[in-house]
Amino acid sequence: MPTVAVDKEDLFERLGKSYTTEEFDHLCFEFGIELDEDTTAEVEEAVKKGLPAERPQLKIEVPANRYDLLCIEGIARALRVFLQQQKAPVYKLVEPASMLTATVSPETAQVRPFFACAVLRNVKFTPRSYASFMDLQDKLHQNICRRRQLVAIGTHDLDTLEPPFRYEARPPNNIKFKPLNKSEEYTAAELMNIYEGEKHLARYLHIIRDSPVYPIIYDKQDRVLSMPPIINSEHSKITLDTKNVFIDVTATDETKLNIVVNIVATMFSEYCAEPYSIEPVRVVYPDGRTLILPDISSRQTTARASYINSCTALSLSSEEIASLLERMSLDATVSPSNPDEILVDVPCTRPDIFHECDIMEDAAIAYGFNNLPRTFPTTSTVAQPLAVSKLSDLVRQEWAMAGWVEVLPLILCSHDENFAWLNRTDDNQTAIKLANPKTTEYQVIRTSLLPGLLKTIRENRKHPLPIRVFETSDIAVKDKSAERQSRNIRHAAAVWCNKTAGFEIVCGLLDRIMAMLEVPRIFTHTENPTHGYYLKETEDPTFFPGRAAKIFYRPKGNPPYSESQMSQTPSGSGIAQEATASGPITAVKEAVSAAVSKLTSTGDVEIGLIGILHPTVVEKFEIPYPCSALEFTLEPFMKEVPHIWADGA
Repeated sequence: MPTVAVDKEDLFERLGKSYTTEEFDHLCFEFGIELDEDTTAEVEEAVKKGLPAERPQLKIEVPANRYDLLCIEGIARALRVFLQQQKAPVYKLVEPASMLTATVSPETAQVRPFFACAVLRNVKFTPRSYASFMDLQDKLHQNICRRRQLVAIGTHDLDTLEPPFRYEARPPNNIKFKPLNKSEEYTAAELMNIYEGEKHLARYLHIIRDSPVYPIIYDKQDRVLSMPPIINSEHSKITLDTKNVFIDVTATDETKLNIVVNIVATMFSEYCAEPYSIEPVRVVYPDGRTLILPDISSRQTTARASYINSCTALSLSSEEIASLLERMSLDATVSPSNPDEILVDVPCTRPDIFHECDIMEDAAIAYGFNNLPRTFPTTSTVAQPLAVSKLSDLVRQEWAMAGWVEVLPLILCSHDENFAWLNRTDDNQTAIKLANPKTTEYQVIRTSLLPGLLKTIRENRKHPLPIRVFETSDIAVKDKSAERQSRNIRHAAAVWCNKTAGFEIVCGLLDRIMAMLEVPRIFTHTENPTHGYYLKETEDPTFFPGRAAKIFYRPKGNPPYSESQMSQTPSGSGIAQEATASGPITAVKEAVSAAVSKLTSTGDVEIGLIGILHPTVVEKFEIPYPCSALEFTLEPFMKEVPHIWADGA
């Protein structure tokens, strides 16, 4: 959760009362936030030693979706309403005689297509409120803006600019201006090189660097306001003397754009000469749409008193619940047509309210979680494991009893570990990749359990041989048919590492778990097999040539090979005759091929691979000994878990 540092004395002055650390911690708990640290003791200790010290601060953890609590203004406002010291403020748009206009050019669709503005008039900044204004922007950038990738905020001294404004996108060499805290003008291409060495800005350069055009905002005199999401202009920078603030917000996501512009404008509208007043701006899009932004209108929704009471084990009237919601900055009234229904106006500062259950949670917070009655559930339920978990536990137990060691590596790995180091190619259709990985070590979600097992052996290669490890866990792959466009698949894998490859060891491990799953082995001499598993030689770049096999599973009820397949199988005499004509080696190969084709059925499922790992694979993982590996999916073996309670039981 985000941690917000606020000036202790300033906050208590806004609340109209000085609290002890214990009292304020209790207040925070009741409101649903948490006091993380009070720096008073540290500051006093520094003062005693004659060291420089800042004013005491309170570090408060707030929910990640409560963007209105990311600054002292929002926290103080919400707590005053919660303590019933004031009503929730009503934010209003004040349209001037001549509304400012901002035009969006069509080229912006290539990079950041959405744009919003707001104006705060006659603002009175103090050093602390100015610092809070800047800190809120930074908190939003790191939170909902996703490090400026989705949304970027710019604030400007409106008195240094001349409307109307233009939001455009131009080639980097066609943009030139004096950036914030610089004394010379640079092109956008030059700035990309300059900011490579400035840590606080270098982390944002990748957002637009590879784009053919960069977003840029101009005023009527072609003076640059900002080049989002990188830097503002030196010309329009805000100071303590700024009276009129122009806020620009650019985004790739329109929903988050509206949330951010609303939060920035409403939080600091209290410093306007007319508190909580915001001046809108007319934004004209290339398709002809004209929007008056920001849209700070409330959103109407409903909640039922019966639902809230059933969730909280209370027996409150609709009027009492409406009163509780008022303490959470929600405007609530009882419906005139239905006494059980509560009409709730959700302000623009509460985008975290999505559903009736969110309103129920606010009502419970206002009532006090510690005040909720403690009761036994009215119904009894019996828990049972998921089928896939039950199956995984069986595999774990059997393999552990066989003397193998279970490991739990991370589900994220590097792209090379998942593909190149296993001699596999990325088809760009299977692996789920992180859009902005923090390190090269965590770039993709694994599509195989082998990288984690091999890395474990690498880090433990000094242990006595043999090293035998296994894992039963999920991999993830893309799946466009699924709601989340991806799905998890439960796999089981094992690797044997010794001075000899030990292929027969992993084969025995496979036979053991199949026996426990009551899946018989299908051999060439098995007559009419209807259920079981078998191995079929294959060539796979991860494994040594001629030392790999696919694992096939034939579910129950699947028809075996057909009579026509049997009739096409050469007899012994045919093999002898062909041996005379083509040579014994060719005849043996064809006989083996015929035997394998006899095993194959159209309904057989390929579930995994087994074999001796290729020398280049173990070399890339820095393992000095040969290894044999086994990996297969457990999904086909899941059995439906019967319900413990059934009708008539």
